[in-house]
Amino acid sequence: MHSEAVASRSADSRNGHGTSPTVDAVSLAIIQQLQEDGRRPYAAIGKAVGLSEAAVRQRVQKLQDQGVMQIVAVTDPLTVGFRRQAMVGINVEGDLDPVAEALTAMAECEYVVMTAGSFDLMVEVVCEDDDHLLEVINKRIRTLPGVRSTESFVYLKLKKQTYMWGTR
Repeated sequence: MHSEAVASRSADSRNGHGTSPTVDAVSLAIIQQLQEDGRRPYAAIGKAVGLSEAAVRQRVQKLQDQGVMQIVAVTDPLTVGFRRQAMVGINVEGDLDPVAEALTAMAECEYVVMTAGSFDLMVEVVCEDDDHLLEVINKRIRTLPGVRSTESFVYLKLKKQTYMWGTR
């Protein structure tokens, strides 16, 4: 497990209708430093980007407050007992919002996105094993009001997963 800064946007700015905070080159450099090591001291970051420790601390806080980034511990699901991951494509009848909100509330759903294309929603599910995955899909997702169909894409091997958005 290691700590990384995860560049993100607020839910409003992701939908294309909200306004995103402006992030200058120095803030991007700070984000990149934290993406490399989320526990890097502010003094070391300051030296790398040309700011004081206090200025880095203020910028990091502002970036977090604006929803531009968060600093989190990133784990490998396999090493902490979650041996089955899958992407689930979901087709919905009617309004997507209630289904998306219900999925967002499920602990196993790590990623929920409304899409255009073959599916209305795509959900990344992280489970302990195949039985747990079956229970989540069959008993919890498929039974949500409005869910018309699902298609599951079970992960056989994860080859790449990064959180370096916005700095490369």
